[in-house]
Amino acid sequence: VQFVESGGGLVQPGGSVKLSCVTSGFTFSRFPMTWYRQAPGKEIEPIAKISEDGDDGPRADYIDDVKGRFTISRDDAENMVSLQMNSLKFEDTAVYYCNAGWKKALFNPWGQGTQVTVSL
Repeated sequence: VQFVESGGGLVQPGGSVKLSCVTSGFTFSRFPMTWYRQAPGKEIEPIAKISEDGDDGPRADYIDDVKGRFTISRDDAENMVSLQMNSLKFEDTAVYYCNAGWKKALFNPWGQGTQVTVSL
């Protein structure tokens, strides 16, 4: 199993960035996917998750802190999950990771993550 995150960088407060995570080694379309982040000095936390595709499309869920600002999406043809991040705040600074699963991360090893730094 492999996760390759990309798209991070330095962005100003209020700005936007889109993260991508390309996966391999498992049947992507059969698994919910979750974006996590680890801020400096803090535990890693799940922030956005998306279910498998269904009759009405996949279901997404977010922590309150990012709700309305971040949008998770998936492309089953490309085995990829994305995270559109808008209205970024200083406290969004973190390393962002993806993994399969809804309630817990299912696979090891994790990817290298992608750093998002929100700064003036």
